[in-house]
Amino acid sequence: MPHALWLLLDFTEAAAHSGRHSEAAAHVAAVRGTDIPSISPRLAMLTDAAEAMATPGFIDHDLFEAAIATPGAQRWPFDWARICLAYGERLRRAKAGVAAREHLDAALSTFDRLGAAPWSARAANELRASGSAITTVVLGEGRPSPLTPQERQVAQLAATGLTNKQIAAQLFLSPRTVAAHLRSVFRKLGIASRAGLRDALTGLSQPPVPTAPANPGVAGHGRH
Repeated sequence: MPHALWLLLDFTEAAAHSGRHSEAAAHVAAVRGTDIPSISPRLAMLTDAAEAMATPGFIDHDLFEAAIATPGAQRWPFDWARICLAYGERLRRAKAGVAAREHLDAALSTFDRLGAAPWSARAANELRASGSAITTVVLGEGRPSPLTPQERQVAQLAATGLTNKQIAAQLFLSPRTVAAHLRSVFRKLGIASRAGLRDALTGLSQPPVPTAPANPGVAGHGRH
């Protein structure tokens, strides 16, 4: 049974995609009935996501957002990205393109970072289907940015002193989603709080420092 708990998302998603919603719902109900979600935040996150995936007919925003905003979710990036992908897929199919792209982009960047190529491809396909071009944010040094475009937006607003609620209102997100993005930003930039955001973001934007030619005596001489 302990090993089966970590397959909760696999079982639920497979059942839901094959139209076996009642079986998926029964499985989730059995997990909740044993109070397993109280054992750890990860199991609570997986159970919320599984229940949201098993629910046909409408998108359970509360369950998806609760799962995505689980405290410590960055410790399980693959699970977290799968949940973002599932939420984004449902939002896209509901024609909620802007919201879908936010979560699909988060899933894609995480799968890319983890080297989970098949999952990256799935997220990229969904992102394209949502009407978004797949692009890479590039820094002045020519290196890929560790932040997704949405994370960068949130980080820049947070660096100005705005609260999560104020950022959420400006970007049409939920405060929980803003909090999840900031946790991801802190992890990627190696900082512990908003206090370090301004310097960290400035460091990302700085152009490379010019370096002198390796052999100044030769540089600048043309052919004779």
